[in-house]
Amino acid sequence: MHTVKAIYPGTFDPLTNGHLDLIARGAKIVDELVVAILRNSEKGTPLFTVPEREEMITEAVAGFANVTVMTFDGLLVDFARRQGAKAVLRGIRAISDYEYEFQMAMMNRKLDPELETLFMMPAEKYTYVSSRLIKGVFQLGGDVTALVPSLVVERLKAKVPARVGG
Repeated sequence: MHTVKAIYPGTFDPLTNGHLDLIARGAKIVDELVVAILRNSEKGTPLFTVPEREEMITEAVAGFANVTVMTFDGLLVDFARRQGAKAVLRGIRAISDYEYEFQMAMMNRKLDPELETLFMMPAEKYTYVSSRLIKGVFQLGGDVTALVPSLVVERLKAKVPARVGG
């Protein structure tokens, strides 16, 4: 039997409803989906540790029988090869995402011509949502409850003293 395993990589700092939307839709397309948390990111100092992010995502995807959560560092193509994955799932919110994701997909193809990239757009209501925006809005006292899972809201409250007003 031929099964398709895909990797959905990211920093997920924190997990958003946009991420969950892509996970849910990706899980319908592939037989196995690995949500892969990048341990060493170039995105600066993370708000949540890798174990905290792994715990939050694992809890959030518990209802999906074909979704697992792992961590990795190094090249995505090497991780995908070790996992026996045939595809990488990536979300695209805007043209600016596409330019970056296109470059990454082409480099991954160069490094491993057998690894395909699947681009998906999030549901319209999440097209503007990013982890960076979530952190910024929350730190300034804004309400992010419609944009992240409730377990993330609780972790944000425990981690970040929210400021109200300016």
